[in-house]
Amino acid sequence: MTNAAQIESAAPPARVAADHNGDKRQNLANGQIRMAIDASSAPLVTETGSTTLCLLGGPLLIENGRRLEIPEGGKRLIVFVTLHGGRISRRSAAGALWPHGNDERAAGNLRSALWRLRGAGIHVLYADKCMLYLDPEVSVDITQLSQWATRVIDGGAGGADFLRVHVNPEVLDLLPGWYDEWVIFERERLRHRLLHAMESLVRQLIAHGQFADAVDMAVTAVGAEPLRESAQRLLIEAHLAEGNFVEARRAYTAYCEMLEIELGVAPSDELTEIVQAPTEDHNGCVSVR
Repeated sequence: MTNAAQIESAAPPARVAADHNGDKRQNLANGQIRMAIDASSAPLVTETGSTTLCLLGGPLLIENGRRLEIPEGGKRLIVFVTLHGGRISRRSAAGALWPHGNDERAAGNLRSALWRLRGAGIHVLYADKCMLYLDPEVSVDITQLSQWATRVIDGGAGGADFLRVHVNPEVLDLLPGWYDEWVIFERERLRHRLLHAMESLVRQLIAHGQFADAVDMAVTAVGAEPLRESAQRLLIEAHLAEGNFVEARRAYTAYCEMLEIELGVAPSDELTEIVQAPTEDHNGCVSVR
């Protein structure tokens, strides 16, 4: 029978490189996000024989396509190690997760949590005498999502059919109901990163003439943060790029009313100018400033 001592002696395995050819379709966060990504820039992709740790809609594990529930006593430990780069000292983890009581008691709680995880068939954490490690072969959904966001923001997204993403707004709220400072910090960091990526994607979609997708993504961004002017502006620009001035004006009016009710302020002059004076090219198409 596996005991705590056996778990203590486990060492993190080396990462095995994988070669991904062709377009890959991946499901993250239990199907909440779907991305078609060019393989040349794709992050780790969930495949047969792999394990994915889902913090969005979780935490839970997907192993060989099978969902594994993480015991309550081990969830915070796995999330803590993951959000600290997959490697942290035992002392730091024990002190942060079990702050009440002395160091010896906290260390005992840590050993018990590791033992319960292994007993439940969860083999994603390794430990030596000083450190805790997340198995480097385990892919993490928020890591994949952050890598996607970086590619989009940097203009590196690509593919034969251009990048198309359908985002459930719920993924913008990492671990709702968790109020630890280390969770709140990562939640806000990821939320802003994704909002910037979504806005960047709207611009790229407009530039490629994919106006329906641009409007759809802009609506998602606005729904996630209704008072965010940069998101509202891109929604208006997407409508104008498609030639739908009435829709653009409707979105602008709704935003003005919301700002007045919520904050008692008006939108910026730059935003107002967009809907007041759209320009037309020689073909009569509305263009965006």
